[in-house]
Order: sequence, then structure tokens, then C-alpha cells
Amino acid sequence: MQFDVRRFDIYRKIPKDLTQPTLTGAVVSICSIVFIAFLFISELTLFLTHDIISELTVEDPVRYSEKIPVFANVTILNTKCDYLGIDIQDDMGRHEVGFRDNTQKFPANEDKGCRIESHFLVNKVPGNFHLSTHSAQDQPQSMDMTHIIHQVRFGMEMTKGIDVKGSFNPLENVDKSNGNAIGTHDYILRIVPTVFEDRYGNIRFPYQYTYSYREMVQYSHGGRIMPVIWFRYELSPITVRYKEKRKPFYHFLTTVCAIIGGTFTVAGIIDSFLFTAHEIIKKAELGKLS
Repeated sequence: MQFDVRRFDIYRKIPKDLTQPTLTGAVVSICSIVFIAFLFISELTLFLTHDIISELTVEDPVRYSEKIPVFANVTILNTKCDYLGIDIQDDMGRHEVGFRDNTQKFPANEDKGCRIESHFLVNKVPGNFHLSTHSAQDQPQSMDMTHIIHQVRFGMEMTKGIDVKGSFNPLENVDKSNGNAIGTHDYILRIVPTVFEDRYGNIRFPYQYTYSYREMVQYSHGGRIMPVIWFRYELSPITVRYKEKRKPFYHFLTTVCAIIGGTFTVAGIIDSFLFTAHEIIKKAELGKLS
């Protein structure tokens, strides 16, 4: 006794001599293929695009570290490098005047000013760092703290090409060149810890922050005007977590199957409707409707 596997074929084939090609069927088929190709490319693009999911938590994302890295890059337009320095203070008693480690100074504004770049660590407590002439042995005759901020960053730098909507460097290109020459510039920063995990499981710890600004004329104890650029900061207890995800392949495969099957089903209904309508009209013209 022979066993014919072909009996299990649920996709029975219709002989070609029992089918009838039509012009409307060809048009519907071409439109269906174009439509399927368009939806397939759109779905493929969406599948290759990575979604970024965010959530808020109350935690310290970097428990093993009691320090936050800071990078500052500021140009003071009308005070020379010999007079300028970075001072760091916080509520744990830290007070460093003229911080020099990992700090570079470059002449700017035709040698009338100075660009300062510095990397340093701050404690996870409220504090400040500021640009001033406090560390200089000789003070300039006229003091001017008008400036341009190129970058003030806390924590790790975000990976380039990652589209994360966040406030990681809001002070970038802030221009106070038209400010009061003897004015003190006070930036008050609210720092928010942030965790970013990419699709490969790599984790980075940048910090976002918002700021408010005020300008004022400040006097020293001796009555002398001593302009300073202050960056006062405090940390938020809220942590923002970003996670990069891509849709699973089975979701993409299911969607593609639904596109192909749904399109051909709807196209078949349309083609059948057009063919039936055409046949009715043809019979009506020949007077054979009855």
C-alpha cells in the first residue's frame, strides 16, 4: 500500500486552463506588489531603528563612586591667563583655590583673554566651582569676567549618534560677552543623575542638568569689586534611566507576513469585485441578465 503525501496538500493548485487573466487583475496585482514593497521597506526601517525607553527611579546609579567627573571649557574674553584660576568648594569642607591638575589655559581674544579647560572631580554634595582671580598673587588693574561658555559637562559624555532627548550640556555656547564688565555671573545648576544602556548592554553614566542665571555686582570684604563666574550645583535624588531597545525579529517577521497576506487577501476581494462587476455590465450590454 502506497502512502501519497500529496493528499496533505492544503494549497491545491488550479489548472492553468481553468484560470482567466484580465487587465484589471494585472493592474491590481502590480499595485499590490508596489504596496507590499513600500510597507516592507517601511517596516524594515522601523525594525532597524532603535527605540529608547526612559524611566525615573530614586537611587544612586553609581554607588561605588563618591565623586562626579566635571569638564569645563570657558573663554574669559578680557582677563589674561596669568590672573585666572579655578576654585572648588563644597559642603564637605573642600576648599581649593587655584586648582591646577588637568587644567590648561590658552590665550584668547588676541591675547587679551584666556580659554580655560579643566577636568576635575566633585563630591556628591552641594557645592560650587568658580572662575576667579583669587589665586593670583597680583590682581589686574581692571577686572572683566565677560565670557563665552563652550562646555560644562558632568559625568560621562553621551555617545555620539545616540538620539536621547536630554539636557546634558545646556550651557553650550552661552555668550555673555555683552554683559556688565564688572558684573559677577552666577549659574545655579540642578544636576540629575542619568544612566544610559545601549542595545549591547554597555552602560554610561552622564548627568543632565538645568540652570538659572543671574548677574550682579559683588564686592569683596575690602570694598573692592571682585567679579567671579560661579557654577553652584546641587544633586537631584531622582535618576533618569534610558535603555536602547530594538523590536524582536519575530515581531518583524509577523508583521511582514501580515502585510503580505492581508494585501493579497484584500487585493483578491477587489479583483473579484471588479471582475464580477465587469461581467454583469457585459451581460447587460448583451441583454443576458435575465
